[in-house]
Order: sequence, then structure tokens, then C-alpha cells
Amino acid sequence: MTSPIRTERHDDVLVIISDNPPVNALGQAVRQGLKDGVEEAMGDDAIKAVVIRCDGRTFFAGADITEFGKPPQGPNLPETLDAMEAGDKPVVAAIHGTALGGGCEVALACHYRVAVPSAKLGLPEVKLGLIPGAAGTQRLPRVVGVEAALPMVVNGNPIPAAKAEAIGLVDKIVGEDSLEADAIAFAREQIGKPVPRSSEGTAHEDGVKNPDLFDEFRARNARKIRGFDAPDAAVKAVKAATERPYAEGVKKERELFTGLMSGTQSAAMRHYFFAERAANKIDNVDPKTPLIDIQKVGVIGAGTMGGGIAMNFLSAGIPVTILEMKQDALDRGTGVIAKNYERTAKKGRMKPEQVEQAMGLLNPTLDYADLADCDLVIEAVYENMDVKKEVFAKLDETVKQGAILASNTSYLNIDEIAQATKRPGYVLGLHFFSPANVMKLLEIVRGAETRDDVLLTSMKLAKKIGKVAVVAGVCDGFIGNRMLSPRQKQANELIMEGAKYWEVDDVLLEFGFPMGPFQMADLAGIDIGWHRDPSKVTTIREALCAAERFGQKNGKGFYDYDEARQRTPSEEVQAIIADFARKEGTEQRDISKDEIRERLLYPMVNEGAMILDEGMAQRASDIDVVWINGYGWPLYTGGPMFWADTVGLDTIVAGLEKHGLPVSEYLRRKAEAGERFN
Repeated sequence: MTSPIRTERHDDVLVIISDNPPVNALGQAVRQGLKDGVEEAMGDDAIKAVVIRCDGRTFFAGADITEFGKPPQGPNLPETLDAMEAGDKPVVAAIHGTALGGGCEVALACHYRVAVPSAKLGLPEVKLGLIPGAAGTQRLPRVVGVEAALPMVVNGNPIPAAKAEAIGLVDKIVGEDSLEADAIAFAREQIGKPVPRSSEGTAHEDGVKNPDLFDEFRARNARKIRGFDAPDAAVKAVKAATERPYAEGVKKERELFTGLMSGTQSAAMRHYFFAERAANKIDNVDPKTPLIDIQKVGVIGAGTMGGGIAMNFLSAGIPVTILEMKQDALDRGTGVIAKNYERTAKKGRMKPEQVEQAMGLLNPTLDYADLADCDLVIEAVYENMDVKKEVFAKLDETVKQGAILASNTSYLNIDEIAQATKRPGYVLGLHFFSPANVMKLLEIVRGAETRDDVLLTSMKLAKKIGKVAVVAGVCDGFIGNRMLSPRQKQANELIMEGAKYWEVDDVLLEFGFPMGPFQMADLAGIDIGWHRDPSKVTTIREALCAAERFGQKNGKGFYDYDEARQRTPSEEVQAIIADFARKEGTEQRDISKDEIRERLLYPMVNEGAMILDEGMAQRASDIDVVWINGYGWPLYTGGPMFWADTVGLDTIVAGLEKHGLPVSEYLRRKAEAGERFN
């Protein structure tokens, strides 16, 4: 096998080049080649300096994650980097594309770093539940200081070359198209000077001068890092750089890294990393199927969902025609879109000219005929089958042949909707989550007759508009809402049996959800779908609406809200619930947190098992992707199905039986065989 590393001599400079597509991952052969290349340079008197660069689209973009969980093969990355740094001839990293994770650690072990303007550098290990493991947490603060190092290590977001230069991580920005020549010239300028070694840097001493830096950083980022183990370990590792000599700091980093590597959080986050990639693959569809060209999109309905859906395409530079029935509704909808964009611009996430550009692509109309030349039309009207069928029949008459017709329904039968047209093969579900311009998840619902090119085009388009797409089959509620349903049912039963509704919410908050079912009801609005008759009260929800408790929007729902939307439990609501329980003769009892958690989450796993058994999801990991991106299931547990694997399917079955809840045959079979979902 030829080595992915080769060397080229440019007079007195040795250039070490990696060619390991697609991202120059730091696998065993690359590490060996780097070590050999540096040894060759240090042992040759004719060579005075070294440049390390990569072929292809990027500098080293990290560890080879296919090696995770396998027996390590030497040389490991720390040994390779130590050998590189120890040399007394200048070693220059020439960076293009991204220098991420182990790639950034390679750059840090070089004596100098030059980068093209478009390059990015970062330590994203925290996103896999880890911290850098090749001295990145010790070298980085010694080069750029604690204040600049902490966000890079703890949040894991890459920074552009200009910022890297400003903080001292990059020594020089060089020509976009002359990286190698500029790096060689830069290396020659360093010949004869004492080499600066990152491990000997002193910039980390700002953390000694102000030891409160760490607590202040934790406080500022508390919400973002709540529940995750890796950010906490990352702070500890950077802190070690300010308290210990380099070698001892490295030892501390290794100890923290090893603890994370063997923990369930990192396993869960690595599972999710691969799950998101697997979700892109559609069973029984040739990935080479020619796609339908989407140049123009139509959206029916300019309400909250329709407007949010339209924004995804406008932001991606795709023209949108948005249709409403009445002028005032159309004006209101386009006004909300404009306001949303302006708010984004105010926060600095968009430039004013980008807002102008996006709004310039929007064509509001009251006439179906204006949708005729759209390549994709998405319906986002009232959730009622008769209304949807009427809309699709009209689209079938109006919109050109070969265009995709999609419904944003969250529950209804796509096959039944498709039958309202003469082209059921071009119909599918595109279920966006609210708010549609923010939420990452897109459930793509594959009808019985949906064509392969229609499905594949929708998957590729999802990527273009920044969504994480998952294919679902046609069933009530598809993947996400179908699993939400048993959880909601148990939440309602628990509060009738004596659990306080805030206890139910708190159990899910402690588990890692951003909110519980009753907080969610308040946020969405308790009066959604209410019949508006205060004298007709058959459910707790109707009783709350009759008492004009509509949720956050009017300051009282299940909870009472202050001006800052902070919630406090309501005695009035507790009395309403107690009254219902009394009328129904439901016996009240104390319910433990464990029972609440099991009754909320185990039925979801059971429903997920049935979804798999019926072929409504392609794989268990797809269900995990849906719940992490659409419903705030905590990433560090890997999603409901991976979490069930870590708890043990036999434990789930026993728990369901203990609480008298149904157990699917598929789940029981898997548990008895000692199998996992993933």
C-alpha cells in the first residue's frame, strides 16, 4: 500500500504532503508518514526548514473516527506531534480548508502556522462528547491565552483565519492561490532563529492573573452546556494549563479524555454523528437517480408555518411564490417574514443587503395561476383532510407536470391526499417543525406511490436549505408525533392520579429536555383547536380555556407567568385538576420521579419499536435523529432508541409491565434475545 504522505524537496525546505481523501483524516498511515517525514528533515543537514501541507480540499480535518473503539495502532498522535515540536528546524503548517480537532493539534505542534483567508481552525471534539486528546487543551492556551482558548475548546465552533490571526493562532495570512510558495518563503525567513514551541508559550498566564475567568465563563455558558460532561472536562483541562507544568497538564488532559471516551455520553454523541449521516441514505433508491431541478418554490398559506417554510428557501436564494386567500392575511404573513429577517439582521446574523436580497425573491399572490411554473409547491394550510384534498386537486389542475406537490401535514395520510391528484407519484409529505425557519428537522414522508426522483430531490433540497432530513412512512403522526402521543397520554394520566403537573415537567427537564409537556402546551397555546364554547367542558384543557388560561400569550396557562415569562405553578389549575380527578373517581397518590420518568419515556420506546416493526422508519438511528432535532431530546443520551439500548431493552419491558402498559411483540422479542435497536 502506498503511503498517503509524500515529501518534496524545494532546495533547503522539505515539504511534507498528505493526500488522504476526503478530509486527510489522521489515520495510522498518516501519523506514521508525518513522523517519518519530520525525522527525515531533522536528520538531513541540507534541509533547513519544513512545511506541512495537504492535497485535496482541506488540511487535516481531525482524527480518523473509523479507528474509534478499535485497538490503537502506533504511532499515536501525541508521539507524532511531540517529535514534530521537538525538532530544532522551523516547521510551518500551511493551512487551507479546515484544520479541525487533531488537525488543529497538528498545526499547534508546528512552530509556525500560515493560512489562506478562507481557512478555518477549531477543536470540535466536544461535539462528539470528547476533548482534544493530543495536547490541544495545553498548547492552545499557551499560544493564544485562556480567554481565547476557552470558547474554542468548550464550545467547539471553528474560527475563521482572520480571527485566528488576531488571537495569535495563525502567524500570517497568505495568498488563497499561492499557499505552498508563500509557506516555503515564510519558512525560509525563520531559518536560523530559535524555534518557538507552543508547549513553552506563556500566554496561558492570564488565567493565573485572573482565576475567576473559569467560573465567569461557566456562568456565561451555563444554558448551552447544561447536562453535557465534555464541556466541564474541557474547562478543567484548560484550567490545568494554568496550574501545572506542560507535561503534567498533558497527563491531566489524557485522564479527562480517557474518562469521556469510555463514558456513555461520548458513545451517544458518536452514535448521533453517524446516525445523521445514515439518515441521508434511502433504502431501495439508487443514489444516482437523476434529480428534478428546483428553481422556484410555491408555498400555500402565509401563516406561521407557511411563512417560516418560505424563509428557508428565500435564505437559500430560491425564489418563492406565497399564496393566501385574502389580502390582509397575505400582507400580515409577508410582514412577519420581513420582521423575522430584520430581527436576525439586528442580532448581526445577517447583513442588511442579505435581508433585501431574500425579500426580493418573495412573490406574494392571491392567484393559484401564479404557482403554475413552480417546480415544488408546499401546502401549509389548516390541518383538515377535506381542505387539503381540495387544495391538492386545485394544484393538480394548475401546476405544471413534473413538479413536486408536498404537504406540510403533521398527522394526516399522505396517500389519501395524493389520490386527490392525477399524479400521486409526485406527491409526498414535507413536515417542517415550528418555527420552520429555525428548527432543523424535516420529516420527509414517503407515500405508497412517491417516485424515487421526487424523494431523492427532496432529500438533497433539505440539505441545501440547512435541514436534517429523515424519511418516514405513512402512518398517524409519522415518526415524531406518533411517539409524542403516548408520552402526552401518560402525562395527562399522571396528573389525574396525583402527580403535580410541574413535577412531570421537572422530571423531563432533569432528564435534559428544554421543556416538559405542560410548559410546551403553554408555549404553543392551550386554545389551539379549542371549540370556543366555555360552557362545554369535558377535559382539563377545555376547563383551562373556559377560565381564559390560554398559555404564555395571555400570561396564564398551566402556569402563571410574569413579565419575563418566568413560570410559577398555579393553585387555580391544581384545583381544576383535583376537581376533575374527584369527578372521575381517580384515586390520588404520591408518585415518584422514577415512575414519572418511566411512564413518560418507556411508552415512547415501545412506539418506536412498532414504527420499526412496521417499516415506518428505515432504521432505529433515524428515530434518534428525529427526536434530537425536532423535540429537544438531549443529544448526550443519543436519542430515544440509543438511550433504550443503554438502559437495556429488558429493563424497558419490565418497566412497561410493572406500570400495566402495552409491550410490542417486536420490543419483547429483541429484549428476550438480548439484542439492541442500534
